Amino acid sequence: MDFKISNSSLSFKTTSETDIIDITVQVDHKVAESGVTEGQVVIFVPGSTAAVTTVEYESGVVWDLKEAIERLVPTGILYRHDARWGDGNGYAHVRAALLGPSLTVPLVKSRLMLGTWQQIVLVDFNNEPRERKVLVSISGS
Repeated sequence: MDFKISNSSLSFKTTSETDIIDITVQVDHKVAESGVTEGQVVIFVPGSTAAVTTVEYESGVVWDLKEAIERLVPTGILYRHDARWGDGNGYAHVRAALLGPSLTVPLVKSRLMLGTWQQIVLVDFNNEPRERKVLVSISGS
């Protein structure tokens, strides 16, 4: 068996709110294009105000996650980053650091090994709209 690596990217437009975007289908398309059937998929978002995770992408859970994040790292309080840079997104940096910029998903028989109700999501916390790039690195045989 030959070892393969496929690197690609996806782009998403976000708003100035906490956006939670289901990117599972797009990642799955990159898997199909790669020709890799056994291995792993690494999903990574460059930048310090966005994250990648998994969640059941259902409106109730999406709102629950947004509200939980607001309770943990609220907007509207003092962040030293804001005092230094004046951009008002200190909360976004802290939120992104807690969730993390990457996710690894096993790939078996050309399928992402996600649970039945588990989707891959991009979470953008920034206070300004962005064009977010998500890197997808697929490796295996």
